[in-house]
Amino acid sequence: MVDKEKARRAVRLMLEAIGEDPQREGLLETPERVARMYEEIFSGMGSDGKEELSKVFQVETDEMVIEKDIHFYSMCEHHMLPFFGKVHVAYLPDGKVVGLSKLARIVDIYSKRLQLQERMTEQIADAIVKYMDPRGAMVVVEAEHMCMTMRGVKKPGSKTVTAAARGLMKTDPALQQRFFDVIGRM
Repeated sequence: MVDKEKARRAVRLMLEAIGEDPQREGLLETPERVARMYEEIFSGMGSDGKEELSKVFQVETDEMVIEKDIHFYSMCEHHMLPFFGKVHVAYLPDGKVVGLSKLARIVDIYSKRLQLQERMTEQIADAIVKYMDPRGAMVVVEAEHMCMTMRGVKKPGSKTVTAAARGLMKTDPALQQRFFDVIGRM
């Protein structure tokens, strides 16, 4: 939970630190707007996905379930700048599946916090394994980082791709290849 009063004070201090006047007309409401924004973009703090992945449905199939192109936005913990892109998720059910919207909610939980892409990828895979107990799971994240685009090396359009595999998805190259074929990577 974001402490909105602390956030407002911090924004006022930041405005002063960069040489702005927080009392200037265009900035008067900025601290409040930023505090509300932080509440939204860091709303994944304190959740682990258990609630979202607890509602399952019994199934006969053990075939791979894939949800691809789940768009996300996150904030890099190194520079507090956004990174954004797509997450692709696969799992091998062991008698149960979860509603597809729940996979997108897991992505939201782990992306809506100060984050590293590598950690986020692992956290999504680990939550699926922990709360669904599938025979295997795999997550691929591809993202553009504003810290690479607007500062530093200034390379717009460059993408970082991370992957995490668990269970059979880690040990069976044929299953991995099926997943990569469906998402159009590798």
